[in-house]
Amino acid sequence: MSQDNVSPRDIARSLPGILRRLPAIARGYYYYAVKNENKELTLGTLVEHNARKHGQRPAILYEDRSITWQEFDGWANRIAGFLKAEGLSKGDAIAVFLENRPELLAVVAGAAKIGVACAMLNTTQKGRVLQHSINLIRPQMIVVGEELVASFDGVKANIQTGHPNPFLFLADTNTLNIFGEAPAGYVNMAAKIGAHRSTALKPANPPTLGDTAIYLFTSGTTGLPKAAPGSHRKFMKAYGGFGKMSLDMKPDDVLYCTLPLYHGTALLVCWGSVMAGGSAIALRRKFSASAFWDDVRYFHATTFGYVGELCRYLLNQPPSKQDRNHHLTKMIGNGLRPSIWKEFKDRFGIETVAELYASSEGNIGFSNFFNLDNTVGFSTAPYKLVKFHDGTRDPVRGDNGFMQEVEKGQPGLLIGEITKNWSFEGYTQKDATEKSILRDAFKKGDQWFNTGDVLKDIGCGHLQFVDRMGDTFRWKGENVSTTEVENIIDGSNMVEEAIVYGVEIPGTNGKAGMVTLVPHSNGSEFDVNKLFRYLNGNLPPYAIPVFVRITGAIEKTGTFKYRKVDIQKAGYSLDKPSETVYAWLPGTDGYTRLTSELVARIDAGEFRF
Repeated sequence: MSQDNVSPRDIARSLPGILRRLPAIARGYYYYAVKNENKELTLGTLVEHNARKHGQRPAILYEDRSITWQEFDGWANRIAGFLKAEGLSKGDAIAVFLENRPELLAVVAGAAKIGVACAMLNTTQKGRVLQHSINLIRPQMIVVGEELVASFDGVKANIQTGHPNPFLFLADTNTLNIFGEAPAGYVNMAAKIGAHRSTALKPANPPTLGDTAIYLFTSGTTGLPKAAPGSHRKFMKAYGGFGKMSLDMKPDDVLYCTLPLYHGTALLVCWGSVMAGGSAIALRRKFSASAFWDDVRYFHATTFGYVGELCRYLLNQPPSKQDRNHHLTKMIGNGLRPSIWKEFKDRFGIETVAELYASSEGNIGFSNFFNLDNTVGFSTAPYKLVKFHDGTRDPVRGDNGFMQEVEKGQPGLLIGEITKNWSFEGYTQKDATEKSILRDAFKKGDQWFNTGDVLKDIGCGHLQFVDRMGDTFRWKGENVSTTEVENIIDGSNMVEEAIVYGVEIPGTNGKAGMVTLVPHSNGSEFDVNKLFRYLNGNLPPYAIPVFVRITGAIEKTGTFKYRKVDIQKAGYSLDKPSETVYAWLPGTDGYTRLTSELVARIDAGEFRF
C-alpha cells in the first residue's frame, strides 16, 4: 500500500486476518452497537463479569504488585460501599486527582457501581486552570493522591463541593494494605474503605448504559478546559470495537499503558480493551523511553497504548539488539505519523497497529480495523469532509448557505452528523456544546459535530489525519488551547497583547507552542524569564510556550482580527531585526535568546524537544 492510498487489493490482503478474528468480531459488535439506554450494562457490570469468569487472573500489574480480577472487584465494591455510606448516589460526581496507579482504576470502578461519575483531573494542572476544572463539575468529593497534595492545596480554599468532608486522601503506597496518614483537612479514604464489605451492592436505582460514567477534560476554543461527560456506552464501544473487534484481546494478553489515565485513550480505549479480553493492564506512573522495553519484558506485555509522540521517542533511542526481544505484537492509539509508521513496525516487530481517531466529547470515531498502514481506518458513523477557512476551524459556506465537500484525496474539515444513533454528549457548559454544533450544513434542520480536525480520504472509505485546526494544537500528546494560554499570559500583568499558536519543529510530532507578545511599555526591559517562572507556576509543562517572540506591535486586519496565519508562518525565524525571539531549550529552566546558529541547530534536529 502506498503512503497515501488504500486500494481494494489492500482490503483483500487483510481478509485472512479478519477471518481469524471473526468470532471476536461477532461478540464485539454486540457491545459496540448496543443502543438500549436503560440496559444495566455498565463499567461496573464489565468488572463483575471478569471477576466471575477470570477471577484468579491478573487485572492490574503495577511495579511488583499483581491484583486479580476478583481482588479488584472486591476493592471496587468496598469503595462503592464507602461512597454510598457518605450519602452519594446515582447522578452525583466525584473528582479524581491521582497519577497512574491501581487506586485510580479502583475508584472509577467503585463509583461506577452506584452510578457516581468520576471527573478525571489532569495531573499536570495547577493554579487557576485546576480550580476552574474542578468547579466546572462541582463534585461532592475529591480524591487526592499524596503525590498531588501540594498542587491541590494551592486551590483547595477556592473549591466548591457539596459534602461536609469533601477532601479524600490516598497515600502514595499500596493502600490495599497500608493506609498511611492523611494530612490535616483530609479524610483517609483507604482507612474508611477497609470497613466496608467486598460483596457487590444492589442499588435501588442502578446505573444504566446511558448514564454518565466519567468526565474528561478537553482544551477547546473557549479557552479554559471544558468537561465532556462520557456515558457507560463509551466503555462499551471501546470494549467491543477496540478490545474485541480490532485487537481480539485474550485473558493471557497484557496491555502496557504509560499514557495518563485522565485521557480517553488510556482510560476508555486501553482499559476498555483490557476488560474485553479479561486481560491485564500494566501501569507505569509516567512514560520513560529508556525504561520502556525493560518494562515490556518484565510485565510480559503483548500490547501497548500509544500516542504518536511516544513512538517517536522510542525510535530516537539508540538501536539495540534487544529491540525485538519482547512479546509485543499489537499496539493501539492515535497520532502515529506516516513518516515513521513502517520504520516503527519493522524495527520493533509489531504486527498490528490499531490506529484510531476519536475525541473525548465527539460523536464520531475511526478505527484501523483492517490493520492497514498510514490510516486511522474507517467509520460506520455518518460524516463529511468539508472545505474550511485557512487557519480556522470554520467551514466554508457557499452562496446557498450550505457547506461544500472537498474533492476525494483533498484535506477537509471532519464533521460528524448528529443523529439518534450518533448522539453528541457535548460538554457540561451549554454554550460550549452549542459552539461545537454546525446547523443547516447540507439541508435545513440537520446538525453536525465540528471536530476541528483536518483529514483526507485515501481510498476505500479510509481516512488519514492531516492536522488540528483553529484554536488548539497538539504537543507532547496533549491538546493545548491557545486561548487558555493567552488568558494565563494576560494574567501576568507583563504584556499588553499576546497571541499564542503552534509552530512546527523539524523532527517532532505535533506543534510546539509559541507566543508573540507586546510587553507593557513601563520603561523597563522586559524580563522574559520572569514570564517563564510565572507560566511554570500556572500552566502544565506541555502548555508553556516553547518560543517567545517580542515585538512592538502585532499586525491586525481592518476588522481588528490578528493575522494569525501570517504570524504562524514566521515561526521562530529571525527575519525581523526589530524583534527578539527566545526558546525554552531542552534541559534548561528558562528562555534562551535565539541566534542564527541556534536556529540552524534546532532546524537540524540537534535538540530533542
